[in-house]
Amino acid sequence: MSRRSLVVVSAGLGQPSSTRLLADQLAAATRRRLDADAEAVDLRERAHDLTNHMLTGFPPRELERVLDAVAHADGLIAVTPVFNASYSGLFKSFVDVLPEGSLVDKPVLIAATGGTARHSLALEHAMRPLFAHLRAVVVPTSVFAAPEDWGGATAQGPLAARIERAAAEFAVEIERRESPVVVDPFDEPTPFSELLG
Repeated sequence: MSRRSLVVVSAGLGQPSSTRLLADQLAAATRRRLDADAEAVDLRERAHDLTNHMLTGFPPRELERVLDAVAHADGLIAVTPVFNASYSGLFKSFVDVLPEGSLVDKPVLIAATGGTARHSLALEHAMRPLFAHLRAVVVPTSVFAAPEDWGGATAQGPLAARIERAAAEFAVEIERRESPVVVDPFDEPTPFSELLG
């Protein structure tokens, strides 16, 4: 089997970010089970690009590269902080500019961080339906991390177990699929003479 590619999207706003920490640990757990490269994308660094794209309809070069990476990836790890019982606006802005169809049948592992475990249901009532609407294949185990789940820079106890279980499910979903082939519509354009004839 060829080497796989993952895109790991983190919508954390702070630096350092518990959202990015969770994203990194999910990627590491997946890579222990799967021969894969993982590209980390901090949406915080792309916030201005996202706004410009939404206003103009044209992505800046680096954002276009990230969107292409998502479209061509074998799997997506999506992690957001929870604000007001849902994903962050920055995260939703990124999802809004994804090219149509780029997540169809793509394995996705969803995760979130929040100030209290009471926010954990945001994964099930906000994130999972969002990705279902985009026709992605969301693995059964989602991962939520509250401040008490961390022991320094590493996940502890039940959080560590959820990370491992979700990563195992994600790796299985990726392995059972062939690498995606994305066709560029401009690779073989219809000759102008055929369009006129």
